Amino acid sequence: MTTDMSLTAEEVIRIYGKRWGIEVFFKVCKSFLRLEKDCRSLSYDAMTAHVSIVFTRYMFLALEQRECKDARSLGKLFYLSVDELPDVCFVEAMRLLLLLFVERLQEKPMLDEGEIQGQLKGFLKELPVLLSQKLRKCA
Repeated sequence: MTTDMSLTAEEVIRIYGKRWGIEVFFKVCKSFLRLEKDCRSLSYDAMTAHVSIVFTRYMFLALEQRECKDARSLGKLFYLSVDELPDVCFVEAMRLLLLLFVERLQEKPMLDEGEIQGQLKGFLKELPVLLSQKLRKCA
């Protein structure tokens, strides 16, 4: 139900769907986490602290439930949250890291260009063969 008659039925359902999670959150906090019953203080600071502790307990329980029952991982949620960032292939990312490595070595006044290239070649030699071959093309 709504008092805004200009909304379509789909919009009302969408808005109510967003509110449903909030309703469940407060119901759990009141019923199971004793939001209303544990704090008997009249101090604003004490009540604020109590509400913060109850909400923190809810977050811990929600995280535990997600890790135990939800097939999605936090990594997947991370990747979903950064979809707007451009994709950078692995070799390009490594090339950028190598450039940063060389720049940092150039900041050292004791190293000349030959020593820097030697450090870079030594670094590339220690990497796995396939990765080292691809990075040699970049460097």
